[in-house]
Amino acid sequence: MSEISAGDAVATAASAAGWRRAGVAGAAIGVLAAGAAAGVAVERLTVGRSMRKRARLALDATGPYGSLRGVPGRATADDGTELFYEVDEIDGAGPDGTASFAAGAGPRRRRLFGRKAPAPVTVVFSHGYCLSQDSWHFQRAALRGIVRTVHWDQRSHGRSERGRAQARAGGGVPVGIDQLGRDLKAVIDAAAPEGPLVLVGHSMGGMTIMALADRYPELIRDRVAAVAFVGTSGGKLDEVSFGLPVAGVNAVRRVLPGVLRALGSQAELVERGRRATADLFAGLIKRYSFGSRDVDPAVARFAERLIEATPIDVVAEFYPAFAEHDQSAALPLFRDLPVLILAGDKDLVTPSSHSEAIADRLPEAELVIVPDAGHLVMLEHPETVTDRLADLLVRAGAVPES
Repeated sequence: MSEISAGDAVATAASAAGWRRAGVAGAAIGVLAAGAAAGVAVERLTVGRSMRKRARLALDATGPYGSLRGVPGRATADDGTELFYEVDEIDGAGPDGTASFAAGAGPRRRRLFGRKAPAPVTVVFSHGYCLSQDSWHFQRAALRGIVRTVHWDQRSHGRSERGRAQARAGGGVPVGIDQLGRDLKAVIDAAAPEGPLVLVGHSMGGMTIMALADRYPELIRDRVAAVAFVGTSGGKLDEVSFGLPVAGVNAVRRVLPGVLRALGSQAELVERGRRATADLFAGLIKRYSFGSRDVDPAVARFAERLIEATPIDVVAEFYPAFAEHDQSAALPLFRDLPVLILAGDKDLVTPSSHSEAIADRLPEAELVIVPDAGHLVMLEHPETVTDRLADLLVRAGAVPES
């Protein structure tokens, strides 16, 4: 959800015409951008715009992030929306030609067990708001060939189809977290119809897992072997301050829904403005996505590209769901499972206190608060996140202990 504030603030600052149409509400969103804009202003004094543009293009051309591909598939949601996913199998090579199997696994295992070979454990990764499946790049790379994984794009994100209701109405129809839980069930039915599951979710992806549990408790009981909640929340997101003073955050909460609706109706204008304010956008990404100062520039640019790819009308359609989200009652369904709860200590969007609140409901879970980490902790500190996930997979019996 760092994607929420970063994308919205830049969009609302897009142009004077955009501000006039949105009304005085724009001033409140300006508060959100102020902290990042101050840092960007210093950079503008020392580095020319054309040079910064060339640097971004160079990073786009050379950065490998988001380049991993698996076997593609599509699941159909209950409203007809087509959801895109990819599978990395244990016993084959992906379409990009890279090996995707561990020595001695796959075919040999099938011969050993014959036709009754048990289905492998499948790890299903759900991404956050305004991101895509590629946000799990580092974890995907580390787990390739070790365990079967499924990576999917939430509706209206990545390569999944725009939600059918939103497409029919031309935008403006809100999307609820409960719908995302049903979408995840459709992906599981298509990509992993049998065998144990490990569910991993970041931010909105974690909320999606909670909604899945609330709607399909029998699936959790019968098939889920472990769960990881990364930088997510069980509710009360309408109380998050985003690192703003009380007056600023109260103004943002009061006017942001209306501003987003107005901007969503002017998507083409706003998208032009977002492109024109790339420097400010980059500053916002750093502030609301990362907690440390020494983030790899290529990683920061990768995060920027992921968020840039989410149209403003999609941002507007999903935003109301977060104020309404409350799945704390579903959390006890995970109580008997190995659970990892991980968050950055400098997360301004889903603060670590929200992860601690989840841990209060799941006292047997492992709680990890990562120092100097923001909302996109899996990109900022990939080794820490991957190590904790690997340990969870061992505890769940998904991979052997080395």
